[in-house]
Amino acid sequence: DLVLGHKTKDDQVLLTLSERMSREFLIMRIPDKTADSVMAAFQSLRKQYSEHWNEIFKTITTDNGSEFAELSNLEKVSNTLVYYAHPYTSCDKGTVERHNELIRRFIPKGNYITNYSLQDIINIETWCNSLPRKILAYHTPDEIFERELDHIYQAA
Repeated sequence: DLVLGHKTKDDQVLLTLSERMSREFLIMRIPDKTADSVMAAFQSLRKQYSEHWNEIFKTITTDNGSEFAELSNLEKVSNTLVYYAHPYTSCDKGTVERHNELIRRFIPKGNYITNYSLQDIINIETWCNSLPRKILAYHTPDEIFERELDHIYQAA
């Protein structure tokens, strides 16, 4: 998890999530860089995946920013385990860092997130998830993630 955006309080930010196995990438625009906004985004995801949340989100690794301070509360309401990366060690979450570099192709550092429409954000997410990856035997993250979701939903 990492929050991207302009360094002022008057701009929205992007919460980025990367699923480790499939490299599926989620981008959520949130109103600000606060713990409440991050938790609201995760509550929205929990509703979206409802009874399958625990199978899809087994662990979450994030940095030690104050915006993630309340994330450990997910452990109280689900089976999801929350891990915090070592300070100043971006290699602990290399996959999400790589995806954030891909976002920077479309949203350069310092740009205001409010300058980009929801459709722009969706298009960036779609592009990232449609990019074949060597680590996935040249499959796309979408293909792998959808296949895993099929297994989870069929097992229920």
